Amino acid sequence: MDRRVSASVDVRPAQASDLDALVALEEAAFASDRAERRAIRHAIASPTISLLVALDGPVLIGAATLERRRNSRRARLSSIAVAPSRAGTGLGRLLLDAAEAEARRHGCETLRLEVREDNGAGIRLYERAGYARFETVPDYYEDGTTAWRYEKRLAPREAAASRG
Repeated sequence: MDRRVSASVDVRPAQASDLDALVALEEAAFASDRAERRAIRHAIASPTISLLVALDGPVLIGAATLERRRNSRRARLSSIAVAPSRAGTGLGRLLLDAAEAEARRHGCETLRLEVREDNGAGIRLYERAGYARFETVPDYYEDGTTAWRYEKRLAPREAAASRG
C-alpha cells in the first residue's frame, strides 16, 4: 500500500464543526504541550490565526496553526499535527506548504517556528524546506526539552505561483 499523501487530501481553514476532531488530533499527535479545547476554539475564530486542517474524505488527519500579528511581515507556525497513522506520508510537508502559502496570502515575508530538539522528523522537514536555525531556547517545552528556532524567508506570491 502506498503511504504517500493521496490526491484526495484537501487542506482548508478549520471550521467550528472540526473542534472535536482537532482536540482528538492534539491528543493523538502530542505527548505534552497540547493545545486545550478552548485555545483551539479561539484559533478557529481568530482573525490573526489561521488554523488549517487536512482531510482525507471526511476524516481530519492533520492540522497547522499559523499566528500573525497585525502590521507584521512575520508569521509564526506554532503547530503542525499529523495523525500518527499518517506519519511519514508527506502530510507534514503538505501542511507546511499550505501554511507558507497562507502566510504569503496575508503579506508575510518570513515564517518562524520552534521544534523540539529531539524531533528528528520535524527538524528534517523544516531543514529540507529551507528553514535555517537561528536560536536555541533551553527548557522551552513543558517537560524541559530545548527548542530549536527556525526561520525562512518566503518567496513572493508571484514567484511561488510560477514554481508550481
